[in-house]
Formats: sequence, C-alpha cells, structure tokens
Amino acid sequence: MDRTRLQQLLARESAEAERRNPRSKAAYERAEHLFGRVPMTWMNKTAGAFPRYLDTARGARVTDIDGHEYVDFCLGDTGAMAGHSPAVVAEAVQRRFAESGGATAMLPTEEAEWVGAELTRRFGLARWSFALTATDANRWSIRLARAVTGRPKILVNGYSYHGSVDESLIVVGLDGQGTARPGNVGAPCDVTLTSRVAEFNDLAQLERELAHGDVAAVLMEPALTNIGIVLPEPGYLEGVRELTRRYGTLLINDETHTFSAGPGGCTAAWDLEPDILTIGKAIGGGIPAGAYGLSADLAEQLLGRADLDLIDMGGVGGTLAGNALSVAAMRATLEHVLTDGAFAAMATLSERFEAGVRAGIERWELPWSVSRLGARTEYRFADPAPRTGTASAAAADTELEDFLHLYLANRGILLTPFHNMALMCPDTTERDVDLHTEVFAGALAELAG
Repeated sequence: MDRTRLQQLLARESAEAERRNPRSKAAYERAEHLFGRVPMTWMNKTAGAFPRYLDTARGARVTDIDGHEYVDFCLGDTGAMAGHSPAVVAEAVQRRFAESGGATAMLPTEEAEWVGAELTRRFGLARWSFALTATDANRWSIRLARAVTGRPKILVNGYSYHGSVDESLIVVGLDGQGTARPGNVGAPCDVTLTSRVAEFNDLAQLERELAHGDVAAVLMEPALTNIGIVLPEPGYLEGVRELTRRYGTLLINDETHTFSAGPGGCTAAWDLEPDILTIGKAIGGGIPAGAYGLSADLAEQLLGRADLDLIDMGGVGGTLAGNALSVAAMRATLEHVLTDGAFAAMATLSERFEAGVRAGIERWELPWSVSRLGARTEYRFADPAPRTGTASAAAADTELEDFLHLYLANRGILLTPFHNMALMCPDTTERDVDLHTEVFAGALAELAG
C-alpha cells in the first residue's frame, strides 16, 4: 500500500470530519470538568480529533448533535445489539420505573425467575445470578471458582476480552511466557501472580499451563472478538473442555460478545458445556445488566459451603445487582426483541455484509480477510485470517483503520471504534448493508488510486 497516499487521504477525511461536526468539536472543547473531556476515557478511542456527540438513537440509526444521521453497525459495541431503545423495552422500563416504582428496593421480583429460566433454556446452565456488567459477572465468577477449587490462578487467552478484570490483562510474550498486557493501568500486582495465559487455538500451550495444577478456571471467549474475530479451529473447543476436566479446572465461557452467534451464543450453537457462563451488554436492551450462570452441581457445591459468605460481605454481589429495572429490561429484551427469529434474520444480514466486504477485498486483490460470527462480521488486514489473538493484534494498522472509520463516518456509517467490527440488530436492513458495501468499495478504490 502507498503509505503516502494513505496519509493524504486520512488528512483529507480528518479535515472533512472537523468541517462537518462543529458542534461536536465545540462540545468536546468545553468539557473541562471531565477526565479526558469525555464521560469515560475509552470514548476518546475514535478516529479524528474528537468524538461525535449523541443527539438521538433509534433502532439501527444514530443522529449526532450536528444533525448527521448514521447507519449504526457499532451498536454500542454490542450493548445495543437489540437496537437503540426498542419500544417494548422502553415500555417495560417506563412501567417499572415510573408506574410501579421500586427500581432498586433490594427486593426480588417475580420477573427474575422468568429471566433465569429463559437463560437456562438458551444456554443450558441451571442457576443464575445477576450483575450490572459482564465485568462484574466475570469477577464474581472468578471468586466462586477460586473458592470451590482452592486454587489461586485464572487462565485466559492472549488478547481475549473480559472487561477490566485484572486477571485477564495478560498476554503471551515473545518468549512464550505470560506478561502484562501493554498499557494496563494501576495493576494491583504482577499479573503473572494471579494469571496464566495460552494462545487461542493452541491446545499444547493450554495443557502446559494447566499442568502446573494451580488454575481454578479457564475464562475464555468461545471465539475471540475484541481483537478482531478469531474463530476456533476444528476440535479446539472440545480439546479445551477435555483438558480442563482432566486437570480439575473449571471452564467459564464469556458470551458477552459471542452472543452474536445465536440465541444461546456459541454455547448453544456449538454444543459447549461450560461450568459457568457470563454475559452482559445486549441482554438488557441498552439498560445496564449482566448475568452469570452455574451448572447445577457447581451451584450445590457452593451453596453447601457454610464457610462462604454468599449473602453479606463475601465479595460476591453489589447493591444494585439484580435490581427490578434491569430485570424488567432483560425480560423484555429476551422475550420480545432478541428472539430466535431475530437472530436468524440478523445472521442473514451479516452474511450479506460479509459477502460485500469479501467482494471488495477480492476486487483489489488485497491481503485482507473477513470473518463472521452469527450477526457479527469483521475485516482484518491479514490473509489468511489470524488464528491467535497475538497474530490478530499484529495485524492492526492504526492509520488504515482511522482512514476507513472516518471515510465511512463522513458518509453516514459507524463501525465499532476499537476495530473493524459490524454488528446487525433487528432493525438493520438490506439497504443499510448495501450502503456499507458501496461506501467500502469507494474507500478501497481511493486507496488504490
């Protein structure tokens, strides 16, 4: 690729974004009382000099304060996979908060059992507990795993994504050993004291680490997502389950992003058998919600331990976890929005998106690849598609990503700012997908000169 031309195109699109969005720029410059000028510092992960500011969002559309409407394939990085403000969820939240009240009364509601039963139907785990985020669900699952196994360490895959869980911020170093993920902020201790790591799709490395006998649980995504989609090779997930059982280690499937694979995520789609499953983001239809499910045997073991304080200050739970408002949102989302039929339609649209991207890559004979996981599609600057998180991280190209994101945004399309991910929701249309295909083709033509 002609890097000089890429830099010129990036400068052009950056200038165009600044010209098109004066109100967003001014709002960003006025935000002197916010750390990093944004409500959360990750909002600065955006192509261009400032983020676009939200005005409205409905379905698969977002409008910024400068009046530009976008086809939204970001969808809150999965948080809005149900679409923005689905009517049935809005009605349930309104009914719970304004009419019934008691959104956070520290009392259970009958709806919670419905949600638990539906999660069991979808994912197979027998007992469920709720959190506000998948990060918390992962943290609490880790504590339970350590308690029941008596082991101190957690194993993750390099560049997997489990929120801001301290134990997960470890990658495989150049020497093949675990090392802190670059940029980790304020780690409480050397991550190798709490964690082990193995590359995704590498069973030999996984067995080497499990053989130490100190791993309480393997916490993994069934497919890597936040470093670009990395799909499991044939037999890999079955091998993970066999090895964890052989070495007395629990298996935790984090389905927060891989929920895109279908109504029961990868766990149902691929007949997986985790001991614990964690999920968040999409299940609340945009309202903060998370959950973790336990196998019946594991739940009984934990509840039978008189030495574990699972009720008061044992480190598992939060005052707002399982609140009535979040539970009402989860029920409405799972019952009426992210249904089995909706997932089938979303997957079909994702196939169409994948075909459009692949056509552009083949047209210009680019050494890129495209991968799909149900309703989620991603393109990477590597061919063949990376098989590990480390290889996928190495395929990143900041200038190229920024150019593509700005080029698309300046023409009314949003991708996830962290990578080149496009997610479908129940309101996404074929026309939305075809618009991306057209604009993406234009971007490639300009790069080719």
